[in-house]
Amino acid sequence: MPTATQPTVTLKTIASDLAEKHELPKKQMNLIMDDLVTTLTKNLKKGNRVRVAGFGILQVRKRAARTGRNPATGETIQIPAKKKIAFRPAKELKEAVGK
Repeated sequence: MPTATQPTVTLKTIASDLAEKHELPKKQMNLIMDDLVTTLTKNLKKGNRVRVAGFGILQVRKRAARTGRNPATGETIQIPAKKKIAFRPAKELKEAVGK
């Protein structure tokens, strides 16, 4: 769980760092990053798995409808079926973060 001492890194921050590292204009790198997100989204919407080597796999999983309980009242409720995005980190990412 993030705390106040942990900064949030945005896509623009990453794009800025990459632009500087590869000596490209920030505007161009922002467009590339936006296109990356758009392409990932399109593929996930189609039901494709997206594998990013060294990072992990993104895929859409279907979650079945189920019965749940309202914790405040104890009332039984129907939770509808839905899709969720699942991420499975690559071995390299797990090892790098786990150190």
